[in-house]
Amino acid sequence: MDHFPRIGIIGIGAMGCLFAARLSPLASVTLLGHWPAQLQAVRHAGLALITPEGETVHRRVPAVESTTAEAPVDLALILVKSHQTTTAAEAARLWLAPAGIAITLQNGLGNREILAAALGPGRVGLGITTEGATIVRPGVVRHAGRGMTHLAAPAGAATTPLVAALAALLRQAGFTTHLVEHVDSLVWGKLAVNAGINPLTALLNVPNGYLAQDPRARRIMMAAAAETAAVAAAQGIPLPYASAPQRALAVAQATAANHSSMLQDVRQGRPTEIEAICGAIARVGQQWSVPTPVNTALWRLVKALENSKIDGLSHIA
Repeated sequence: MDHFPRIGIIGIGAMGCLFAARLSPLASVTLLGHWPAQLQAVRHAGLALITPEGETVHRRVPAVESTTAEAPVDLALILVKSHQTTTAAEAARLWLAPAGIAITLQNGLGNREILAAALGPGRVGLGITTEGATIVRPGVVRHAGRGMTHLAAPAGAATTPLVAALAALLRQAGFTTHLVEHVDSLVWGKLAVNAGINPLTALLNVPNGYLAQDPRARRIMMAAAAETAAVAAAQGIPLPYASAPQRALAVAQATAANHSSMLQDVRQGRPTEIEAICGAIARVGQQWSVPTPVNTALWRLVKALENSKIDGLSHIA
């Protein structure tokens, strides 16, 4: 491309703010979201990013609630929770320039399909990131752990100038980034780890490392990952590592102090992504006649916990 793309980041939670803070010195970046306290803090004082090394850097990033008065963007990075994807797809449809594309960097299954239904499959790229981030308080995000980001172009394209430009910007911003042609292996690889770690940490109210330390929790975590690998194998999708259970264990150990996004959602009384993780695994498993008793149990338990938290908060309110 002969110019840096204009980037709209849809989602003002931890991951959206992490990418905005890192990319804003390199390109025109605007955040879009609907969290009042976060919007107010970012508009008033900018974004504060705490790096993995403990340094705090400050970034001024425009933050808006609507695309109505905003200039069109070349790239829309989708970094909302999976249950918000339909709303994000409509925002991307209104915000993107005619030749612009959306790239999902979300957890779980089904996000790409929702975006493609709104934008067309040729305008939706898929990304996977294992970067970790946590909101400390409105306006302050901690880069909790470095990971890798993989980007794939929209269906039918080996790559595109926009995806290549984004990959280059991410590398300049300090993210380890790779362009890939076939990302389904990475999607299911991350899904297996998420299925093992996220629901259990939410149910037990513990950081990731507890799952590696407690023998009973460890067995459940590894069983959920193994089921996910079996569902992927039934579809002919190889995972990007030799053993899903061992990978889940290694990630839990490497991110021992981290509080998963699902645990944070439960604590805040917010809807979780359990439907797009364990729920999706159970549904696809049923289609392919692969038993998923552990994922099904985790799905139902987290839904019950999620409903009790939301109902409890509504009663208090």
